[in-house]
Amino acid sequence: MTVYGAAWCPHCKRVKKFLAAHKVRYANVDIDAEPEAIERLKELQDGGQIIPTVVYPDGTHEVNPSDEALARRIGLTSAAARSAYDLVIVGGGPAGLAAAIYAAREGIDAVVVEASALGGQAGISGQIDNYPGFPDGISGAELAERFVAQAHRYGVELLSALAVTAVQRDHDDLVTSLSSAQQLTSHAVIVATGSTYRRLHVPGEDDLIGAGVHFCATCDGPFYKGAEEVAVIGGGNSALEEGLHLSQFARRVRVLADSDLSASSVLQERVRSDPQFTIHTGMDIVELQGERGRFAAVVARDRDSKETHRFPAAAAFVFIGLKPNNAFLDDAVERDAGGFLMTSPSMETSMAGVFAAGDVRSGSTKQLGSAVGDGIAALLMTRRYLEAHHHKAVARVDA
Repeated sequence: MTVYGAAWCPHCKRVKKFLAAHKVRYANVDIDAEPEAIERLKELQDGGQIIPTVVYPDGTHEVNPSDEALARRIGLTSAAARSAYDLVIVGGGPAGLAAAIYAAREGIDAVVVEASALGGQAGISGQIDNYPGFPDGISGAELAERFVAQAHRYGVELLSALAVTAVQRDHDDLVTSLSSAQQLTSHAVIVATGSTYRRLHVPGEDDLIGAGVHFCATCDGPFYKGAEEVAVIGGGNSALEEGLHLSQFARRVRVLADSDLSASSVLQERVRSDPQFTIHTGMDIVELQGERGRFAAVVARDRDSKETHRFPAAAAFVFIGLKPNNAFLDDAVERDAGGFLMTSPSMETSMAGVFAAGDVRSGSTKQLGSAVGDGIAALLMTRRYLEAHHHKAVARVDA
């Protein structure tokens, strides 16, 4: 098996992490170190050069394959050992794994189901510098491996590359349906599926993600040290905060917002007073242009004048919000205006027995450390639910 990719490509990291986690041997071809590999990509893709591209032993290939697709090709069988558990944890990121570790300590029979690779988004982050206990920082992949190893140490059953398609009540229990057609019955469910960055859905975006189009300045900003200009798309707190981070690396930061800036007044004042920043409001993004397989410019239309402008830049960072990964839940489960799951003080959703933790939950801070705390808190609240419904003996003291 051969993986064509590059060090700066987040989906390449995802593919390689998935293969490594499942002990699959592969040859890694870095297109930056081996420019001739680009010609091979063009041959495979009829002129395209999208990475990652995975070439399988039988000569067939896939462009940016999902983890489920990789699992099928390597013959990975994803099936739960049983059909009934005390608890199903949907999501194998930091929140889900923290909940699983505490479940094992509490004597709660749990299974973790992850649609992608265990570790979640943390697992594909280059460097994490704000997680307590690691003064020199730690790579996302290593931290994720430590979470998984600790869960294994406690004997937690972990399933990866297996999506949940539905969670429904069946009298006093819950039934979790998997993409494999297997169904798991449990007394409770914790949803810890996180969120994904919202996309622009304009021409060029799909082809250039990881090749100059990014969604995380902390992860990818350092690649543009010394760049003449980078573009930030969005006008909220995240966009301006990430723009300030990018100003450490690029000489100029151009902010393109579709309306007036919506960030806090303090952030707006700081950015507007910084000569490194150029701000455009009322701009609709029309296209992300590339040259030779890499991002080259943002094309935007001014809503007032209707004029179209082309803004060349070394990279474009998109910060237009997050989309919670909860489409598998019934529409009757209460959500906030952004689609995030509403929870009670006990972290239970409007569906009895279903709890939420981490980035998928309304009001969460979207930070790694708080996701871990959320997972632990959700598990302790789940334990109380199981006790109240006589599925678990009442503990004398809280853990």
